[in-house]
Amino acid sequence: MENRTFAFIKTDKKLVKLFFKDIVVFKGLGNYVEVHTIDEKRYIYYRTLKDLIESLPDEFMRVHNSYIVNLTNIDSFEDNQLVCGNLKITVAKSYKDCLLNTISKMML
Repeated sequence: MENRTFAFIKTDKKLVKLFFKDIVVFKGLGNYVEVHTIDEKRYIYYRTLKDLIESLPDEFMRVHNSYIVNLTNIDSFEDNQLVCGNLKITVAKSYKDCLLNTISKMML
C-alpha cells in the first residue's frame, strides 16, 4: 500500500473513497477536516490537520495553519493567494518560502 492513489474517510456514517488526484484542499475546522474535491464536493470528518499531513503523499503541502493543498491542483499563485478552482487560499508567511521553493522545482 506504499504507492496507494486513494484513501477512505468516514463521513456521514459511511466510508467514502477519495482519490488523492481529486482532492483540492483540506481545511482545518478544529478537530475536524473539510475536504474539497475538484468536482466541488465537500466532506467533513473527524481528524486534525497535524495528524493528516503525516499520512498524505508528497504532492500535498501545508500552506497555512488551516489549509493543506494538493500542489497538482493549484491553478495560480499571486500576492500570497493560491487559486485552486473556485477557492482562494491565503498562504501564511511561515509557509511561503517552503511553498515557493517547491513550486520553483516544478517550473519550466
